[in-house]
Amino acid sequence: MKNLDKYVEENKDRFVNELIELLKIPSVSADPAYKKDVLNTAEAVKIALKEAGCDSVEICETPGYPIVFGEKIIDKALPTVLVYGHYDVQPADPIELWDSPPFEPVIKNTKVHPEGAIFARGACDDKGQMYMHVKALEYMTKTGNLPCNVKFMIEGEEEVGSESLGWFIERNKEKLANDVILISDTGMIAKDTPSITTGLRGLSYVEVELTGPNRDLHSGLYGGAVANPINVLTKMIASLHDENNHITIPGFYDKVDELSDEERSKMAETPFSLEKYKEALDIEDVYGEKGYTTNERNSIRPTLDVNGIWGGYIGEGAKTVIASKAFAKISMRLVPNQDWQEITELFKKHFENIAPKGTRVLVKPHHGGQAYVTPIDTVEYQAASNAYKDSFGKEPIPQRSGGSIPIVALFEKQLKSKTILMGFGLDSDAIHSPNEHFGIWNYLKGIKTIPLFYKHFTEMTKK
Repeated sequence: MKNLDKYVEENKDRFVNELIELLKIPSVSADPAYKKDVLNTAEAVKIALKEAGCDSVEICETPGYPIVFGEKIIDKALPTVLVYGHYDVQPADPIELWDSPPFEPVIKNTKVHPEGAIFARGACDDKGQMYMHVKALEYMTKTGNLPCNVKFMIEGEEEVGSESLGWFIERNKEKLANDVILISDTGMIAKDTPSITTGLRGLSYVEVELTGPNRDLHSGLYGGAVANPINVLTKMIASLHDENNHITIPGFYDKVDELSDEERSKMAETPFSLEKYKEALDIEDVYGEKGYTTNERNSIRPTLDVNGIWGGYIGEGAKTVIASKAFAKISMRLVPNQDWQEITELFKKHFENIAPKGTRVLVKPHHGGQAYVTPIDTVEYQAASNAYKDSFGKEPIPQRSGGSIPIVALFEKQLKSKTILMGFGLDSDAIHSPNEHFGIWNYLKGIKTIPLFYKHFTEMTKK
């Protein structure tokens, strides 16, 4: 596209500074204390879309946080790209593990990002990647290179399950009508190895509460005579995997989509160094389900993980107490054919069944979503592949991701269009962790690559 690289290079400092300002707003959707900040971020996204060239932008109210919708329609006879992203971020806890304050963005040079990376909560997930699309639109509108129509749907509840998104889509199908949905909320293999995410795992997220006695008890007077909820809960959780790290919930694997030997062989061709993987995580060895490689365990196999566990006394000093209650948050990543609601029910039934007498279990489902696989023989995928070839000089590798974007399956069901996942983050960017960051090179490369998708998709679908 005409003057694409030149435009990005001339404006790169401004692009970085604008993202830094957006990252300063602590839009943590999980914590009601940040409600005003989340709403302020929606307003900031609205302004950015308007300045980038959208003809109309509105903040659409929902039962939860609002959705920012913008559009630029140049010709209804041309195809329409719908860009999805989210402006909310994960909580920054534990704050003490950050090298710099999570909402005071700083640029640091790293081994992976010698040209600099922006360190802040939301830098990669998803403010940085969402904002690439805003700046790509700016380039296309300011230089007369927008080849088709574009719509934006930027939500504020992705990190808490996108509870209001289905409600919004159901009521706005005509407004959201499109020919393809474009998302950057994933990653690529490496800076010199572009990839397109072709699969996402589903998700079932639950919280469990185990109650023993009706009050906290003195551990000397009652220890050994009544069930200790913390002891019991940890045993129950431990029993959810067998000696081969296979999940023990009855029926859990009944509908798991097993890949053929040929598909697994193709996956094995993906560049991957186990030694570098272990070095990056500072671990002596990997861990997981017997019979599968590391890349298979974190992409095509279902998992069950404890995300948090608490109970009893955790303050300074000692308090000899048997807690009345113990709690845990548990997530299950699912693969194609596993229905998240069915898996949630299987978990609930099993966890209640294994609770010993003298305890009571409460399983609280939080949210979930279905797995998604996109074919690589479509016009949408080929347009994305061509964009990467133009930008990186090499063909991208199709890759399944271990992460979940529950709304992708919902999009196809409700809007009847395919989703293309053009991510530019890296595994080392520490999303959801302290010291999250996003390489400036990756950020600018995304801005340079996205317009090429519009070009190829329009050329391949134009009537």
